[in-house]
Amino acid sequence: MTTLRLKPKRGGFLRPFGCGWFIREFLAGNAPYESPPVNPVVGAPQSDIFHCYKEALRQITAMDRATITETRQAKREKRPINPNNISSLYQRYLARIPYKANGCRY
Repeated sequence: MTTLRLKPKRGGFLRPFGCGWFIREFLAGNAPYESPPVNPVVGAPQSDIFHCYKEALRQITAMDRATITETRQAKREKRPINPNNISSLYQRYLARIPYKANGCRY
């Protein structure tokens, strides 16, 4: 009997948080990842939920890319990590990531 290794390829699909978790927290009124607060009794339309989810994914993805890039550059140049470089890279990556790059599972 052979075993199948379920190891993701390098640079694969990034999902920093789950869609179901985000929707549950969003509708509970907890406002995850700087999304606008929602009244749990009233709820929110599906389009607002998906918009907030995709914006949160864009922000987290941009921050991950900026942190990884700054870490690699600092390691290559043998210097300490600079938070100012991370914030400037974050702004640049956030501007470059299109809204439709990340999808929401229905």
